[in-house]
Amino acid sequence: MPPLLQPKPDKDGVRRFELTMQAGQTRILPGKQTPTWGFNGTFLGPTLRAKRGDRVRMAVRNRLPETSTVHWHGMRLPAIMDGGPHQPIEPGAVWTPHWTIDQPATTSWYHPHPHGSTAKHVYRGLAGMFLIDDDHDVDLPSDYGVDDFPIILQDKRFAADGSLDGDPLKGTFGILGDHMLVNGTFGPRLEVTTERVRFRVLNGSNARMYNLAFADKRRFHVIANDGGLLGAPVEVEEFSLTPGERAEIVVSFAPGEQALLQTVDNGVDIGEGDFDLLRIVAAAQLRPAPAVPARLASFVPITVPPGAKVRRFRLTGHDAINGKPMDMKRIDEVVPAGAVEIWEVENNVYSHNFHIHEVAFQVLEMDGSAPPAYATGYKDTVYVPGKSVVRLAVQFGPHVDPRTPYMYHCHLLRHEDSGMMGQFVIVKPGTEEQVSRVITSSHSGH
Repeated sequence: MPPLLQPKPDKDGVRRFELTMQAGQTRILPGKQTPTWGFNGTFLGPTLRAKRGDRVRMAVRNRLPETSTVHWHGMRLPAIMDGGPHQPIEPGAVWTPHWTIDQPATTSWYHPHPHGSTAKHVYRGLAGMFLIDDDHDVDLPSDYGVDDFPIILQDKRFAADGSLDGDPLKGTFGILGDHMLVNGTFGPRLEVTTERVRFRVLNGSNARMYNLAFADKRRFHVIANDGGLLGAPVEVEEFSLTPGERAEIVVSFAPGEQALLQTVDNGVDIGEGDFDLLRIVAAAQLRPAPAVPARLASFVPITVPPGAKVRRFRLTGHDAINGKPMDMKRIDEVVPAGAVEIWEVENNVYSHNFHIHEVAFQVLEMDGSAPPAYATGYKDTVYVPGKSVVRLAVQFGPHVDPRTPYMYHCHLLRHEDSGMMGQFVIVKPGTEEQVSRVITSSHSGH
């Protein structure tokens, strides 16, 4: 289990988190040491936890030999605190972003986002979960490491000496590994002690899509998407996650039984192959747990107003959106604060997905059809199948900054680094036409 980092508020009411990016060696395969990167350790990072309404301040130290960043994926916060490519942390430097958490309970995560190097930095091990609680959480498993578990899924390739193999920036998608890791562990086993268990599942891979199911075909409940709890649980036998996506599930167990979580080949080009992920062993005696509530949250669908602006994005190849590769000095879209818009993402080639910083969105259509019931909640990352169009109802936040952009991009990291990324700023309503579409070099750090 990743350690839990949940500092108590100080005298000023601020929760202060300290993260150090560092290099080291990790024993992943038996008898071998793998050079890796991690936060506060050699591989991956601690699970951060805070509550809605908390003021948080980070101290992120870079002890790596390269410049990096830390992006708070799924967090609603000002652009200058977002941790994208415009907030670089040089070797030896400390970055101290701070904000007030103002969003529903959710499972978010953090990872590097330096343009051109994200795939390499994440592949080496820089990633961790960031859990947000609120005062309206219903009766769900929530005891971290007891009945509430982070499940970070990643795939790797290894050389004969145990080092990570492959180039994250080569091939159609980058790396599709042949070794599956859960929380950085190969061949993991988990003992559970309660009748019901909550798993917070993160696809932390560079490119692989996971189609998750249990070997015995047991049914379970999806209770949350990227952006928080669903209105009601959805019972399923399987569900899928592309890189960057999260889901929370609740699974029931009987005393003494075993269950095997797998990813099953569903014919998608970024999810090829069947692999065992996690063996779960139930104790001989299990602590009783209440049934999953019929209602989970006061879920308010995103309502698109009449005449809402429609923005269209075309994904072709692996290195451009709307025919333009990423340019750090170019603003692609200017959005008024608080707007609700429709974004249409058209994919003319092989599989992609699409992540928008800062926002919450709901999937309206996937190539003319409704999304799966388990994917109808608030999201920030969505699968865009080959030769399809995905329509999103996108709700933007209140944080105005005409000079500091947020990103939107494919979260297949080889594509992101190759230029399949764009930039938008959020501005005071009515000032859209006044905003320059060029970022000054002094502000962007370049």
